[in-house]
Amino acid sequence: MPLLMLDLDNTLVDRDCAFRDAVSAFLTEHRLPASDLTWVMALDARGYTARHDVAAAMTDRYRDMVPAKSIRALLDHGAADRVVLADLSREALDKAQADGWTCVIVTNGRTAQQEAKIRRTGLDQIVQGWVISEAVGRKKPEPEIFHAAADAVAVPLMGGWVIGDSPHADIAGADALGLRSVWVSNGQQWAQDSYQPTHVAQDVATAIDYVITTAR
Repeated sequence: MPLLMLDLDNTLVDRDCAFRDAVSAFLTEHRLPASDLTWVMALDARGYTARHDVAAAMTDRYRDMVPAKSIRALLDHGAADRVVLADLSREALDKAQADGWTCVIVTNGRTAQQEAKIRRTGLDQIVQGWVISEAVGRKKPEPEIFHAAADAVAVPLMGGWVIGDSPHADIAGADALGLRSVWVSNGQQWAQDSYQPTHVAQDVATAIDYVITTAR
C-alpha cells in the first residue's frame, strides 16, 4: 500500500482561520482593540513563532489588563477548539484510502494540542496514523520524523508522497529523502530555488486528487 504523508496545520485544517477566530473572541472578551488582531496574527506568524515568545509578547502588551492564564488558554486551546475538516478534504481522504493509499499525518507541534485537533475534526477516525514532533523528538524537515511516520503504519517510506504547506518543513523534507511532494500554496507563490515540489496545488483536496491520479 503506497504511503501518503500529510501535514496538519494549514494543510488538512485551516489553523490560521481557527486561531484568528479565537483571537477575535479573546480581544472582545477582554475589551481590547479589535485592531490588535493584526498584531497578534503577525506575532504568531502562522504558528511558527515559539509559543513562549508569543506568550511573553502578549503578556507584556496586555500587562494588568489580561490574566496570564487567559493568554495561555488562547495559545493552548484557541485554534484546537475551532478547527474543522472541510467536506472536500474528508472526501479526498476517503477517495485516497479507497484507492489503496495509507494516509498518515506528520505534524510539528505539541502532542496535546495537535492530537486535540486531530480528534476534534474526526481525522483520528479517517487516517491510519499520525506522528507529532514533540512525541517522537524530531521535527520536520528532519528525516527521522518521516521514517517514524512510515514505521507507525508499517509501510515503506520509499515511494511515498508528502503533502504540506511549508516549503521548508514539508517540501524540503521530502526532497532530502527523494520523495515526491505536493505543495499546498494557499494562494502563495513558490519562492525557493534550491528545491522544488513535484506539483503545486491550491488546497489539500486538489493535492490528494493529483497524487491519486498521477500514481495510477
